Order: sequence, then structure tokens, then C-alpha cells
Amino acid sequence: MKKKSNFIVQGSILAIAGVLSRIIGIARRFPMEHIIGDKGNGFYSAAYEVYAMMLIISCYSLPLAVSKVVSSKLNKRQYRSAERAFQCALIFAIVTGGITFFVCEFFGDFLAADVMLEPMSALALKVLGPALLIVSVMGVFRGYFQGLGTMTPTAISQILEQIFVLIGSIAGSYILFNYGEMVGVLYHDEDYAPSYGAAGASIGPVVGAVVGLAFLLFIFSMYKTKLRRQMKREKPGRTDSYGQIFKLILLTIFPVLLSTTVYNLSNVIDIRIYNDVMIQKGLEDVKAYNWGVYSGKYRVLVNVPIALANAMCSSIVPVLTGLMVREEYSQAKEKIGQAMRFTMLVAIPSTVGLTVLARPIITMLFRGEIDMAVNLLHLGSISVVFYTMSTLTNGVLQGINKMQIPVRNAAIALVVHIAALYGMLELDWGINAVVYANILFAVIVCVLNSLAIRKYLRYKQEYVRTFAVPAIASVVMGVVIGVLGMLLSGAVGNVLTVLICIVLGAVIYFVALLLLKGVSEYDLRRMPCGGIVIGVAKKLRIM
Repeated sequence: MKKKSNFIVQGSILAIAGVLSRIIGIARRFPMEHIIGDKGNGFYSAAYEVYAMMLIISCYSLPLAVSKVVSSKLNKRQYRSAERAFQCALIFAIVTGGITFFVCEFFGDFLAADVMLEPMSALALKVLGPALLIVSVMGVFRGYFQGLGTMTPTAISQILEQIFVLIGSIAGSYILFNYGEMVGVLYHDEDYAPSYGAAGASIGPVVGAVVGLAFLLFIFSMYKTKLRRQMKREKPGRTDSYGQIFKLILLTIFPVLLSTTVYNLSNVIDIRIYNDVMIQKGLEDVKAYNWGVYSGKYRVLVNVPIALANAMCSSIVPVLTGLMVREEYSQAKEKIGQAMRFTMLVAIPSTVGLTVLARPIITMLFRGEIDMAVNLLHLGSISVVFYTMSTLTNGVLQGINKMQIPVRNAAIALVVHIAALYGMLELDWGINAVVYANILFAVIVCVLNSLAIRKYLRYKQEYVRTFAVPAIASVVMGVVIGVLGMLLSGAVGNVLTVLICIVLGAVIYFVALLLLKGVSEYDLRRMPCGGIVIGVAKKLRIM
């Protein structure tokens, strides 16, 4: 089987890039925390939540929507229509990206002070504004390549983007934090230093977006000749008009847009509700600090393994779209099962690893408040499994053309989420309430999406090899690395403890998985480097 046609391989390429990008993101947070502190991270996070929501509105749905439309047209050998889909999406990206850029620049003060209740984050939000337009355009190129069946351009552009985000954020936060200290002395307000530092950190995403887009433009210029040859070879027939294509793009984008908006709206709502309740309770002085720990430490870590689900979603949507066009429903169900098993093979041990190694990982990466971050990771690591499942099932429903279902399910979950968050905050659960409410949100989306997939595709989820076996293997791994971590932490330091436990844990998990028949030779051959793994396993006589 060609690698290009194996969505597991393509998804793995994107997943590796996603995980590397998240690791680079963690590497960025470490020096940022030393430079701007938890309060500065709190200001940056408030601005970034608004930026992320604007990004969802302008372009978050574009890669998936473009890949879906392009894949559909290519499966019908309508190359000219596929090219027109790309052009229409590009126009949409420029318009929506430009509007959100304008809103951030001219309404940044209102959004920061009146919406987020964090006025000192306004400067960071305005600095982030230009990235909205650039990332919107970049999303179209990524979706186009994904629709062609290759994830490599997206993967490389993500890594390049994050490397320059790292460089730009560190340099910007250092320079502007020092400038903010001088401004703070002038105005007798020490919050100016972390506020300007957060603005400096916001320079990184702009620089990274420029570099990522430049790379994609370069790759696209190399693809042009091949694309033109395909269009010339296309048989004479009906090519969709630009109006028809634009209508199709909009009809594809808006359900995905609504789904992702509702799905991610909880982050903005969380910080608004949390800040509001903390102010009412007279805890205004600690709200930015606590949110900085939550967003700058806890969420940064749990988002790393969730990158796998995002990658698999990007990979499976065009595949399912093509199968639905050809009415190959049994193949579609097989692909869904493979994607779910592959993501759970990573998500479940990641949850156990983050829980068991919470303290050495947090201590290794961050300074400042450690105990709160460790507690949050102990409480919330399970969210990795549920967010992975909810993200993947969203992609499955979109791939089988049930675009409105994820919107409805996410909306239901959001209502319950908001009610639960308010209740837990009123009970003085503090920042823990945000963690619990988000787990509840993901669980509800998982359940509702799974029921919908079962209904519309008559898909029956396999449980033993997908969930039970990885869970048992993960518990075995967790017990061993938990004991080992306690023995090593005082002797060799946190860095070596984490590295040794991760390597040994991966080996133990893999061996347990093979002994429990959690993966077969057929499964491994469909994974990256599967042949090498099979060879080693047979030599060790565990397969």
C-alpha cells in the first residue's frame, strides 16, 4: 500500500509534527515564565483566548473544509473544480482574516477590559492581530495539500512556524518586559512590566505565521506544474462555476465553523466566568495568577497528546469523504475503527504517564507555583482521553457529511458545562472547577457523537482491544514508572527521572500491549516504522 493512501501514516506524520509543535510550545513557555512570570502568562492567556476565538471564526475550519471539498472533487476527477475550490477558499480567508484583524486592532481594549475582564491584556491582543490574517491564508494552503492526500507540507510548516514562534516570543517578551518595567516606574504600576512582556510574547505567533506561510507558498509553486497537467488531461465536461464552488465552500465551512466555535467557546467562557466569580468573591488579586498556572502549565501539557487527535481528524476527513462519495460504507467503518484504536493506543498511556509523573514533569519544566499545577494535572489528565475521542468523533461526523450533528452536540455540552462551572465556582472549588467542567464537556460530546455515529453509519465500536487492553497495559506501565520515579527523583534529578521513566515506560507499555494481543502484525504494518517494530518484537519472541 502506498503511504499516500494510508491515512494512519499520513495522520502519524501530522501527529508527530503536532506533538513536536506542542513540545516547542512548552519550550517557549519555560523561558516566558522566567521572563514575564505567572501574572504575565495570565495576561498573555487572556489575550490568546480572544485571539484563538477570532482564529476559529476566521480560519480554524478552513483546512478541514478545504480538504473535504478538494478531496471530493478529486475523487470525481474534477481537477478544475478542485482548483476553483482553493481559489474561493483563499478569497474567504482574506476577507474573514482581514475582518478579525480589524476587530482586534480597533476593539482590543473593549475585548480585554469588558469581555475578558483583564484590561492589561489589551496590548498583547493588538500585537496578535496581524497573525489572524496570515494564519487564515495559511489554513487554505494546508487544507489544499491535505485534500491532495499529503500531510507533509502541513507538518513541516507547523514545525517551522513553532520554531519561529519560540524565537520571536522569547526575544519579544525579554525586550518589552524590560521596557514595561520603565513604564511601570513612571506610572507607579508594577503590572505594566508583565503586560508589556505578554505583548512581546505575542510577537512570536506573528513571526511564526509569516515563516509558515512562506514555506507553503514555496511548496505550492513547486506543485503548480503538476496541477496544470492534471487540469489539461481532465476530460471535457461540466466544471462547477465559481458561484457554485463558493456556495459549496460556504456550506462546508459554516457547519464546521459552528462546531469548532461552540467546541472551543468554552475556553473564552471559562475565563470570563472565572474572573467574574473571583471578583465577586474579593479574590481579584489572585485570578490572573491562578489562570496563568492553569493555562500556562496544566493546559500546555495536556494539549500535547491531544495533538494526535487533531492530526488524525485532519487525515481521516478527506478519506471518509472519498469513501462516502464512492458509497464504500464498510471501508468507512473500518477506517473509523482503525483511527479510534490508534488514537487510544497513545491517549490512554499519555493520561497515565502525565498523572504518575506530574510532579517531576512540572518541576522540570516550570518554576513558581508547582503544587497547584501538579494538583491540576492529577485531577485533569483524564481529559486527554475524552478530548481525543471528542475531537476524532467530530471529524468522523464531518467526514460522513453529518456536519450539523457536532454543532448540536457541542452546544448541548456547552450549556451543561456553563451550569456546572458556575455551580462549582460558587461552592469555592476555585480553579479546580474549570478542570472538572472541561472534563464534563468532553465526556458529553464523546457520548453524543458516538451515539450519532452508531445511528447514521451503523457503526459498532470495538471495546476490548481499543480501550481495555491499552488501559491494562497503561496501568502496568504506570505502576512501574511511578515506583521508579519516586526512587530516582531524589537521586538523579527531575530531568533524568522524566527521561528514564518515559523511555522505560514506553518499552513496558509496548511489551504489555503485545503480550495482551492489543496490536497485531497487521496493525503494526499500517503504522510508521511498523516493519522495524515487528522485526524487533519477533527477535524478542513477544510476537
